[in-house]
Amino acid sequence: MKIHTLDLGFLDLEHAIAVFVVEGPQGMALVEAGPASTLPHLESILNKNGWTYSDFRHVFLSHIHFDHAGAAWAFAEQGAHVYVHPKGFPHLAAPEKLYNSARQIYGDQMDRLWGEMRPIPVHQMSAPEHGSIIDACGLQFTAWHTPGHAVHHIAWEVADGEERVIFTGDVAGVKIGAGPVMPPCPPPDIQVEDWQESIRLLQELPVETLYLTHFGRVTDKQQHLKALEERLLSWAAWMRPYAEQSADPASLVPGFQEFVRQQLLDAGVEESDLQRYEAANPAFMSVAGLMRYWRKRGER
Repeated sequence: MKIHTLDLGFLDLEHAIAVFVVEGPQGMALVEAGPASTLPHLESILNKNGWTYSDFRHVFLSHIHFDHAGAAWAFAEQGAHVYVHPKGFPHLAAPEKLYNSARQIYGDQMDRLWGEMRPIPVHQMSAPEHGSIIDACGLQFTAWHTPGHAVHHIAWEVADGEERVIFTGDVAGVKIGAGPVMPPCPPPDIQVEDWQESIRLLQELPVETLYLTHFGRVTDKQQHLKALEERLLSWAAWMRPYAEQSADPASLVPGFQEFVRQQLLDAGVEESDLQRYEAANPAFMSVAGLMRYWRKRGER
């Protein structure tokens, strides 16, 4: 098994969003697809390696957020089969509601950020259950349902004999270069307790190497996941009193941005990397997500 980490150059930034080419003895699979806005950049990288869209017969998605699944249709149009969580399946088959909902958030920035999203025929998709094993390219892909960041999230364990890695999507957080790991907490279904359970699952799996969509390879799994959980709880704790006061989420964004910025600077992140963290994990989205989490938790 050979793994290629492809940098999509999102917003002309390095190390913000990746997709992964996994070469097995019987062909190549793609893990993640990135947003459609980066398709020209991705196509250029593929061409430089002598690859085309049609070389990929299998596309494995961690979840249906645009930065992970937005361009999956481009590979499906060339014959690829797409694997997605059962709760994400209908949104890729008919993405209009998902797309229009996102446009309400991003407005006239929607096209620049994410590009278009076309439907994928249902016969070209599969929705594996938790623990299902898919044989593809001479490799075994195991679907671990890992909610918390999103209810429709899968971490993909890939095995080639004794070699095993996990492509973690967003459930193992965002880590740019040597910086700290941060938890992306967007609405609508950020759920802290579920995320903690998913972290436990990753900790217990006998696999040491993680591949983060934001961004790249992590080999100190236990330390990384411990730090992620601590950061997740610190962000949730920061937001809780404001949620209990029913504060306006928009009014909290500048303060939360500064809170996160200071955490990054205290961890030694260079000013030049702050923009990469913000591109991969916008602070305003975590404000909205965590405020909604506390409100729903109070209702329960």
